[in-house]
Amino acid sequence: MNLSDQTVGRIALSLPGATRIFHTYNIDFCCGGRISLRQAAERAGLHVDKLVAELEALPAASSEQRDWREASNDELIEHILTRYHDVHRQQLPELIRMARRVEQVHGDRESCPNGLADLLMDIHQEMESHMQKEEQILFPMLRSGLGAQAQGPIAVMRHEHDDHGENLEQVMLLTDDITPPKGACTTWRALYTGLREFREDLMEHIHLENNLLFERAG
Repeated sequence: MNLSDQTVGRIALSLPGATRIFHTYNIDFCCGGRISLRQAAERAGLHVDKLVAELEALPAASSEQRDWREASNDELIEHILTRYHDVHRQQLPELIRMARRVEQVHGDRESCPNGLADLLMDIHQEMESHMQKEEQILFPMLRSGLGAQAQGPIAVMRHEHDDHGENLEQVMLLTDDITPPKGACTTWRALYTGLREFREDLMEHIHLENNLLFERAG
């Protein structure tokens, strides 16, 4: 099957570096991972041949890069917990603190992302609840080989992932696609750097769960 007919989620799993290209063109490979590359290109207003050419030009995977398709459920879950759950819990309080500071100091500027701190607070609360459900209910079921019985919890997690995706769209709207305005102070620039990292991490996190971990449980 050629690349244009493969799903975006499958390409993100199989081609190291593909997610970087998808980030560049704002192609959703996590919540929107089940559509074909051709459909994703149409939605993004791109010619699919251009995307295929960039993907085919990616360098081959290095031996240090882990192919998570080959990992056991235990290994994959452990990776998700340490690389994403733990990291999000560090990222969000600091992003909220910086967003509050920027709004307090620069709230009268038209380019100020007023409302961002409250949005990040909501994201923090929703994600903490979501991650606890995974840690306390779903992941133990999957570790125990109860994937067939886990379809209900998985459906709930997929729905909440869609909510996270909508929250990220709100972040993009408030921040001019996470682009600091001319003359932005150090805190403002640091906030947007952190937001970009958080967004990329969250998309990779959802992608591994939706397109790999949950698919295995069918």
